[in-house]
Amino acid sequence: MAEWFKRWPSAMVSNIRDVFINMVNKSTWMDSKSKIETIKKVRGIKAKVGYPDYFKNDYMMKLEKEYAEYNFNSSLMLNALKLIQLNSKNALRTLRDPVDKNEWMITLPTTISSTYHILLNDIRIGFVIGHEIAHGFDDDARKYDMHGNEFSLWTNRTIEAFHKLKQCVVDQYNNYTLTQVNQQVAGERTKDENLADIVGLKMAFFAYREWARTHRNVDKKLPGLTKYSAEQMFFLTLGHAWCEKMSDAAAKFYLIADIHSSPQFRVIGSTSNFVEFDRAFGCKPGQSNSRVDKCNVW
Repeated sequence: MAEWFKRWPSAMVSNIRDVFINMVNKSTWMDSKSKIETIKKVRGIKAKVGYPDYFKNDYMMKLEKEYAEYNFNSSLMLNALKLIQLNSKNALRTLRDPVDKNEWMITLPTTISSTYHILLNDIRIGFVIGHEIAHGFDDDARKYDMHGNEFSLWTNRTIEAFHKLKQCVVDQYNNYTLTQVNQQVAGERTKDENLADIVGLKMAFFAYREWARTHRNVDKKLPGLTKYSAEQMFFLTLGHAWCEKMSDAAAKFYLIADIHSSPQFRVIGSTSNFVEFDRAFGCKPGQSNSRVDKCNVW
């Protein structure tokens, strides 16, 4: 079972990477040089899936070495100060130590399971994979090559075109108001995350569609949901993944401090820009959640 949690998502990463490369090749706003550098970088992305390999061998030894100095046996204040000191030492160590490209930086669990329907797994892990790949080409990350060295991937003409397309996303989210607290979304602050949501959704969907072409029982219905097609269920699952009830304080935090939009706008915003969402539900541009002027980058 443990190997399944590495093997299956690794195949998803490969599929979604291929989808993104296809999206880049089809883009009309990028010149050929920018496309070549973008594809080189995305091909160089290394997937870290499931758990580090050292978990199977020297897991305890590695942890004991990394946390040898983390002994907290004093007062709360002194323990807090010691933690700040240790974190500062670790930060300074990165200035002289070589970069460990095998280090795991993101360890938050993603809710997937072999017992879930393929749609549940695809939309959850697939959306996250696509979202993070998209981040590799936002205004900060596009300044670095596949090895992490400072390098401008795109020409000035491509950068200018990208900024115009991104402004569409900023304007779209600036027009959203969270009625719970009657405050607007900060489109400028959340633009990179919103763009990653829009692109990540497309990658996950097209990767799922490719998977569905070679697998049986894709249209197998779930009890109580028989009126929905497989592709409609894909989008409904996206909404379910972000469904939550927030306190007013949590809602205000999203609007004031978080670089992500509120969960409901992560769903509404990304699906409203996707023609495949319109097609799946039979929506016309401007009808319901469908935007007339869609914000499309890839």
